[in-house]
Amino acid sequence: MIDETTLIDQLQQPLTKEVAFKSLVVQYKERLYWHIRKIVISHDDADDVLQNTFVKVFKNIHTFKRDSKLYSWMYRIATNEAITFINKRAKEKNSTISDYQAHLTSTLDSDYWFSGNEIQLILQKAIATLPQKQQLVFNMKYFDEMKYEEISEILETSVGALKASYHIAAKKIENFIKNYH
Repeated sequence: MIDETTLIDQLQQPLTKEVAFKSLVVQYKERLYWHIRKIVISHDDADDVLQNTFVKVFKNIHTFKRDSKLYSWMYRIATNEAITFINKRAKEKNSTISDYQAHLTSTLDSDYWFSGNEIQLILQKAIATLPQKQQLVFNMKYFDEMKYEEISEILETSVGALKASYHIAAKKIENFIKNYH
């Protein structure tokens, strides 16, 4: 695994860009896939969004200013791509985003790629009821175990606001699970 500074240098040089990009994909594709998957729910959609994310990274790496970590920059691109995708799909279905995500979550138990047990399914249903920003904060903090400072960099929101969002999301999830039949 190449250190980040060297990788960025190689990505920004025409002669080494392609080889460095292959290394970047190997290094980050799984983490980005699971982040995207939590937003778009479907495996096939997550694959599509992941591909779009890497295309954007490849096309725009020359604009990366190094004022954040490379992973945070890619995570922001992945988040924006996933949100754009889910918004577009909800609009196509004449549905709200939360209703569309709830529908997708309700089909998870028949999804070949979902290997969770019943409590994980209930948790996913609870998360789907949250507003989009709370979903993102909860997933990043709870599942990805990111620090608030990292989430702040990605979502461009203050740490205080993120802590409040996470706390509210956790309470809503707790209430959903308590009242789940």
